[in-house]
Amino acid sequence: MTATVLTARALLLDMDGTLVNSDAVVERIWRRWSERHGLDGDEVMKVVHGRQGHASMAVLLPDRPKKQNLADNARMLAEETADVEGVVEVPGAAAFLASLRGLPHALVTSADVALSTVRMAAAGLPMPAVRVTAESVGASKPDPEGFLKGAAELGVAPADCVVFEDSGAGIAAGRAAGMRVVGVGARAGVHGPDAVVRDLTQVRVETAADGSIRLTVSGG
Repeated sequence: MTATVLTARALLLDMDGTLVNSDAVVERIWRRWSERHGLDGDEVMKVVHGRQGHASMAVLLPDRPKKQNLADNARMLAEETADVEGVVEVPGAAAFLASLRGLPHALVTSADVALSTVRMAAAGLPMPAVRVTAESVGASKPDPEGFLKGAAELGVAPADCVVFEDSGAGIAAGRAAGMRVVGVGARAGVHGPDAVVRDLTQVRVETAADGSIRLTVSGG
């Protein structure tokens, strides 16, 4: 097992697949959507992780008007917010967040305020004081806007931030923001993050003498 040490001034954390395992809900909702539109559910699932719903729809149904995607997305968000069956923490998430108490960190998620509130609560996780949600940005991941906003709210330069992400879209967004990225889970490794962990039990957080955050990530 190899260990990577990263030093940062702030951490920016994705939610779904990174802190919260909501795969059961995401699969249920998107496979139903796929059937309604005559699309291959397996192919759809390759696209949807990390993006806002309407952005996924734009990829999957490129000829459909944006207004229709936004309306469809609003319906899906309501479905997702009402369905928390099977939503649990990613192993180690509660301890990881506890270790960040008092340190600069933010949630940067493609979910909206309602969905992120419900899913973090369902997984038994505390909500970070700084949260960048779908309502906060004009462009979905893989656009870097959300991560750049998170860094700005924390008052930390992008180069001094480390992103935790599970999806290709999220990892691309972190890289485009000029940040280092720790990939979490099986999906992450193929997208070239700076380090990969199976889950958050493989991350240790320490505070250095100068107040910076020292991360030891043990992959494998």
